[in-house]
Amino acid sequence: MTAMQKAVGSPLEILLVFLRLGLTCFGGPIAHLGYFRDEFVARRKWLDESAYADLVALCQFLPGPASSQVGFSIGLVRGGYVGGLAAWAGFTLPSALILVMFAYGASLFHGAAEEGLLHGLKLVAVAIVAQAVWGMARTLCPDRERASIAVAAVAILSISASSAAQIATIVMGGVAGLWLCRAEPMRADAIYGLLTPVSRGAGVAALCVFFALLAGLPILERLTQSQGIAYFDAFYRSGALVFGGGHVVLPLLREAVVAPGWISDTAFFAGYGAAQAVPGPLFTFAAYLGAVAGPPPNGIEGAAIGLLAIFIPGLLALLGLLPFWEAFRRRPGAHAAMRGVNAAVVGLLGAALYNPLWVGAVSTRADFALALSGFLLLTAWRAPPLLVVVLGALAGVIPALASS
Repeated sequence: MTAMQKAVGSPLEILLVFLRLGLTCFGGPIAHLGYFRDEFVARRKWLDESAYADLVALCQFLPGPASSQVGFSIGLVRGGYVGGLAAWAGFTLPSALILVMFAYGASLFHGAAEEGLLHGLKLVAVAIVAQAVWGMARTLCPDRERASIAVAAVAILSISASSAAQIATIVMGGVAGLWLCRAEPMRADAIYGLLTPVSRGAGVAALCVFFALLAGLPILERLTQSQGIAYFDAFYRSGALVFGGGHVVLPLLREAVVAPGWISDTAFFAGYGAAQAVPGPLFTFAAYLGAVAGPPPNGIEGAAIGLLAIFIPGLLALLGLLPFWEAFRRRPGAHAAMRGVNAAVVGLLGAALYNPLWVGAVSTRADFALALSGFLLLTAWRAPPLLVVVLGALAGVIPALASS
């Protein structure tokens, strides 16, 4: 059995390494995992190849942002709980701060320039989500069983896209996976040990907190009528239900913050488009949403609420399962259920691609051509998302200014 090497590093060392990654890791979670492997397996040798693969498998199995969870885990093993927090802060805060600045800076645009910029970013969001659906479908729905689960999810969400319908879709995917996606248990020699400071007692406590917040926050919000708790609950619930990749948070967050009227659809998708241009995890989009939400608390306070609330459930789930992962992953039923859940979230994102993204952004032939061009750049030309965002923004602003 191969194990992650036990090493002790200072929180400052961990913070500085992850801060550099947080400033330079573009390209989404898959690219982030590649950066991490190069940095911590190949160059620094903080862990070996097998331990890193095992860690990635665990984080992709859990709800939440996989690359952030992997980074937190590496910091956790390297420097204990403080090291885990240092890794999370270094990787997360740069993109969060950039998006908060965008939230304030977007108000500098007015009239035709503002409308053009927001429309261009909405078309970028169409292209990026289409790319995510395409890539996830090829990976997570490679057979007829999982493709059928994804289409069934789209059918359910075409009737209702409410939070209850989204949760029901994820549950349906898990049940269907148990029935249709059974797999052989993993070989014992394919299971690697992870040396972490998380005891079984601490793991159970983390899981208890995870479910207590999930169930208790709505009750607490009704009792206190606190807008801050309402925001925290909305972001926490979204972060707790994300399986299959960061882009899946899009429909969950939209239902959580746009449906109550806290944020307009236009501002939501403009921020989502801008989030593609920054390094680090996509979940920092929540900082932008907290900053622009209304009524107060918003601004810096709202950004902090959104950022913490959306990351906490994924980190709690990670801490909760780490001590039990080796025994849990041997169960074929767990893998079958997750195959079904992952297929269902492809349908969840596919439904969001049509409504509200396509319906809200593509209204002319020129819009269709721009969205298709962005998709082509991302998929066929492998263009960096930052380039596509800049081109999309210019394509929205220049015609608007020319016609004004």
